[in-house]
Amino acid sequence: MRLKAALEGNLDAYLKKELLMGERAVTKAVRQATSGLKQSMRSQVVASGLGPRLARTWRGDVYPRRGESLKAAGLVYTKAQKIMEGFEEGQVIRAKDGFWLAIPTPNAPKRVMGKRVTPGNLEKARGMRLQFVYRKRGPSLLVAQNMRASYSRKTGELRGFRKASQRALKTGNGLSSVVMFWLVPQVKLPKLIRFEPEAIKWHSRLPEFVLRHWKDSIK
Repeated sequence: MRLKAALEGNLDAYLKKELLMGERAVTKAVRQATSGLKQSMRSQVVASGLGPRLARTWRGDVYPRRGESLKAAGLVYTKAQKIMEGFEEGQVIRAKDGFWLAIPTPNAPKRVMGKRVTPGNLEKARGMRLQFVYRKRGPSLLVAQNMRASYSRKTGELRGFRKASQRALKTGNGLSSVVMFWLVPQVKLPKLIRFEPEAIKWHSRLPEFVLRHWKDSIK
């Protein structure tokens, strides 16, 4: 009876309607899976302590960008590919030419002159020379001499360290040596990112999403 009814009706219109529902369901399903994988990767980055700024480097695109298609496809990627690969594979980062990797301590400012702090730009900005301290055990150090602690007037909390004034240098009051960088020949990144398992999980949910959106189209 269903076959007879279809033949007696407008078959072209019926098939066109089914095609449109299929295109809509597949495109919505791909968009949902793409968005889900992107958000999952962003959550991984934040939960790993790498920060929301790095998390936002994960992006998701759906093709075609306009309209709907049975061949819709999604792409999830990061603009910080090398960083993510390092934390996914647990890569070892070695210093170039046999020198040291300088890792800022909590005493060092996070940014100097609008850029991430390095021994070079810190020395230039503060007008000082960092002292190299070699240690057989543990990381070697880059130390700033003749520094004074800076405290918040409201809370009394330590805000950081600044170069001592000429008056302080004469009196010697409050002067201290501050470790600004740890020096190591290499570091091994922890495995914090799991992209492939997440991609497989969201890809496997595509049939479920397609059926759900197809049913919604029929209602």
